[in-house]
Amino acid sequence: MEKETKIQLKGMPVGELEQFCISIGEPKYRGAQIFNWIYNHLADDFGEMQNLSKQLREKLSSSASLSVFNLKEVQQSHNTSTKKFLLSTNDNRNIESVVIPDKERNTLCISTQVGCPLDCKFCATGLLGYKRNLTSAEIVDQYLQAAKIYGKPAITNIVFMGMGEPLLNYENTLKSISIFTDEMNKGLSRTRITVSTAGITHRINELADSGLRVKMALSLHSCFEEVRSTIMPINVKYPLKGTIEALKYYAKATKTRITFEYTMLKGINDRPEDVKALIRLCSSLPSKLNIIPFNSIKHMSPGGISSQLEPTPKDKIEAFAQKLRESNITVMIRDTQGDDIAAACGQLAGKHVN
Repeated sequence: MEKETKIQLKGMPVGELEQFCISIGEPKYRGAQIFNWIYNHLADDFGEMQNLSKQLREKLSSSASLSVFNLKEVQQSHNTSTKKFLLSTNDNRNIESVVIPDKERNTLCISTQVGCPLDCKFCATGLLGYKRNLTSAEIVDQYLQAAKIYGKPAITNIVFMGMGEPLLNYENTLKSISIFTDEMNKGLSRTRITVSTAGITHRINELADSGLRVKMALSLHSCFEEVRSTIMPINVKYPLKGTIEALKYYAKATKTRITFEYTMLKGINDRPEDVKALIRLCSSLPSKLNIIPFNSIKHMSPGGISSQLEPTPKDKIEAFAQKLRESNITVMIRDTQGDDIAAACGQLAGKHVN
C-alpha cells in the first residue's frame, strides 16, 4: 500500500475536489467528474475514470491517492446476515464497521475514531481507550468498502454508531456527512443518516445550525445524573440537563425527532423510577426510544464495574417497554444481531487493535 505522501482524494467534498483540480492546472469541472467516479462508481484506481484523458489520469496517479483501507477480514454472523468488516489504516491501526440487514434496508454502522475516549462502562470500544480520530477519507471509505460488497444501492442507511464519539471528531464527521448528503451522491438521503452521540452539547448545537438536518440519537442509558455519570463518565463534563436542552434545540431547528438509545442493565436502569423518568423525558420533546439488550463485553476481559454488569432479563425488558407504551411513548426493542461475532451494539473493539 502506497505511503500517504500523495494527496488523498477520498473524503473530499466536491468543492475541495474542484479546488484540487484547479491547483494542478485542470478545469474546475473535473472535480465533479472525480466525485462521481469515487462516490457513485466506487473507483479505487484513476485508470477506471474513462471520461478523463490519459494524460490527466497519469497526472492524478502521480500526485494523488485513492488508497485508504486494507480490508483485512469480513465476518458473517451464523445467526443472522450481519457482516463485520475489519479494516486496517495506512498507519496500521484497525477499526471495525458493520452492515446490519433488516427487511428492506441494509444499515451500515460507521466508526469515527480508533478506540474511544469516553470509557462508557458497558461498551467494548470504551475499554480500549482512545488512539486517534479517523480522517474524513477513513470515515467515507467504510461506506465505499461496504458498497463494493453489497452494491451501492443496497446500503440504504448510515448510522454513526460504531467505534468512537462522532462529535469529538466533529470536522471529519461533518465533512463525511456533507459527502453522503451531496445531491450528486446518488442513493443516499439525509433522512437515512443518523449521528449518535453521548452528549457533546456545543457540537449538537453546531450540527443543528449546519443545515445538514440529519437524524440525531443520544446514548442515554439513564435519566439520572448520578447513575449516568457512573456508567458514562462523559456525563460529568456534559451533564444530561444541558444535553437535553441542546437536543430540544436540535429537534426544533431541524424539524426531526430525537432517538434515545437505552441499553438495559440489570438493577441499574430498569427500575420503576427509570420508567417514570423516561416518560417525563420522552414527553418533553419529539422523540422515540430504542431499547437495547446489553451485549456481552467479556471478549475484552473487563474489570471494575464493567465486569459486574448484567443484562436485564427479556421478560422484564418487555414489561418495561409496555409501561412506556401505555404512556404513549414510542418504543422499539432492538433485536441483537451479530453478537456471535462481537458485532452487536457495544461490542466493536477492532479484532487486533494496535
